Amino acid sequence: MTDSQPRHFGDTPGQGTSQPTTTLPSDQTAGTTGETTPKRKQTSAVREILETAILALLIFVLVRSVVLNFKVDGRSMLPTFENGEMLLVNRNAYRELDAWDFIDWIPGVDERNSATIIDFGAPERGDVIVFTPPAPGEDKPYIKRVIGLPGDTVEVRNNLVYINGVELEEGYIGGRDSTCPGTWEYCDRPVTVPDGSVYVMGDNRTNSEDSRYFGPVPEENIIGKAWIVYWPSDAWGTVEHEEYPELDAQAAN
Repeated sequence: MTDSQPRHFGDTPGQGTSQPTTTLPSDQTAGTTGETTPKRKQTSAVREILETAILALLIFVLVRSVVLNFKVDGRSMLPTFENGEMLLVNRNAYRELDAWDFIDWIPGVDERNSATIIDFGAPERGDVIVFTPPAPGEDKPYIKRVIGLPGDTVEVRNNLVYINGVELEEGYIGGRDSTCPGTWEYCDRPVTVPDGSVYVMGDNRTNSEDSRYFGPVPEENIIGKAWIVYWPSDAWGTVEHEEYPELDAQAAN
């Protein structure tokens, strides 16, 4: 016998009894969306500000670790630098990058090993450097020119400078005499520069407190090498490195 009665299945789409559908009021839906969007935008804006601030701080730290602003105070480097000129100083000109320095940063670790990764070299004669002078120099950065290197014998005689008995040809001092006040300890006699030190002098020899006064400068006192003059704008340019062919000729002999 065939069942001819229609069969209704409630889970068949379009058939059976319709299921109730819950619909959120339009004002409730709008309210939920309206509250979420501003919060997300605010969080995103704060995040962008923090990321920008962190990036700016990192750039500042990196730049400061490489260069330093320095203002010429006084006339001891005339005619090369005028009083008030602004320079960029390369702080890494003479440094070494040692792998074990990263270990030394760990608190409580006393690491005595050494493994040089990069050696930026040592000061050269003719470089202009910024440094902290030894006593009795003042406790502030000075700017002078490197004249004597380790092992050199420096002597000021008859208003001229001699290195290992050879007279220096110094056109950058503008014809000024290299006078030597007799009251300065390192001025009235030959001075041999010890290892790890340099002998410095200002270009304005008649008005410069330098190694004739406080002696050779330990290399650890060197802050950096004068790199660029950036102010005033008409003085802009790189700081030139001086050469001394007369000393090269002597070394060749």
